[in-house]
Amino acid sequence: MASPPQLRRRLGLADATFIGLGSMIGAGLFSAFTPAAQAAGAGLLVGLAIAAFVAFCNATSSAQLAAQYPSSGGTYLYGRERLGEWWGFAAGWSFVIGKTASCAAMALTFAAYAAPPGFERPIAVLAVLALAAVNYRGVTRTALLTRVIVVVVLLLLVVVVAVVLGGSGAHQFPSATDWVSAGPLGILQAAGLLFFAFAGYARIATMGEEVREPARTIPRAITLALALTVLVYGIVALVLLSSLGAAGIAQTPTPLTEAVVTANAPWAVPLVRIGAAAAALGALLGLIAGIGRTSLAMAREGDLPRWLAAIHPRFEVPHRAEVVLALVVCVLVVTVDLRDAIGFSSFGVLLYYVVANLAALTQTTAHRRYPRLLQIVGAIACLLLVVTLPLPSVLIGVGVLGVGLAGRAVAHTRRTSIP
Repeated sequence: MASPPQLRRRLGLADATFIGLGSMIGAGLFSAFTPAAQAAGAGLLVGLAIAAFVAFCNATSSAQLAAQYPSSGGTYLYGRERLGEWWGFAAGWSFVIGKTASCAAMALTFAAYAAPPGFERPIAVLAVLALAAVNYRGVTRTALLTRVIVVVVLLLLVVVVAVVLGGSGAHQFPSATDWVSAGPLGILQAAGLLFFAFAGYARIATMGEEVREPARTIPRAITLALALTVLVYGIVALVLLSSLGAAGIAQTPTPLTEAVVTANAPWAVPLVRIGAAAAALGALLGLIAGIGRTSLAMAREGDLPRWLAAIHPRFEVPHRAEVVLALVVCVLVVTVDLRDAIGFSSFGVLLYYVVANLAALTQTTAHRRYPRLLQIVGAIACLLLVVTLPLPSVLIGVGVLGVGLAGRAVAHTRRTSIP
């Protein structure tokens, strides 16, 4: 049997790092602090630290696995290779459903900052279709646009942070008792919601088939992108808490905009809107690329319809998978709200990393780069954050995961029953 068509290796270390940064910088910086503050108040800072540590544990597992299995699919592939087909499917399905919700969250975040009142959802749909078209034209265009977006966002953030810190508004940092006033459950729920922001490094691993020298490039890109993202999130969280306080963050869906208004610098509001819109677009661009590659890997194995495994003869992308994804995201954009999308996304992605940690735990010494303790802590922490997410997100997540597993069981039974 002829081997399926392969994607071409075009991405270097800088490209892979920027794709990870683009996915993480926009994934929660302008959207996740509000629900985290609603859950934990000033404890969102503790939640951020917990989310970052869990992300680090997961990143080491992903990096270690990606070095051994440098093909498209990420943990879907790793789960199949290390734990078995069903584990791989659970990881892949969790990733696809969770990150599809992330796409909707990013499109809605973009529209919240960029669209006129009343036109948020139509503008969000247009953003999804436009970026799907960019991805359709090839991964090098995706990488180039992502690099431009990340640079623009970081420059604008520097300006905004300087404006808020130097503004005439009052600055008062919460006390240590405020950090823990929400209790363990509230802090862990905030961590689970903020984890949504750090999951972008998975995009680097899912694109392993398109990275040059993957065994060397992917682990370095994952580590570098995560470290830079944690630094940016930490700075922004401190600035928001000192400017607005936890209550102020919880009351507005656009906390950075509110921060510059509080600093008596309304002229900076357009900068925040441009930065937020660009960051959300960068995250959405990386998400579409990553989900397309995981769908490609699943379709190759028959875990999704095999016609989704087609690679465009000219642009060398999984074009059918990306078109279907864009249509599904457009439906979500017009039917869900931002908080629900973030919670559901966190549910799917945390389960994805449970499988990643368990798969990395089984690797032999020859392929081991990090202590097994990190994988054990990562798996336990992911499960803990899952159960502390908002109950509706957990119930919907369990239901959709169950539908996927049942669908695969039916399809598997039919295939094996054919003589």
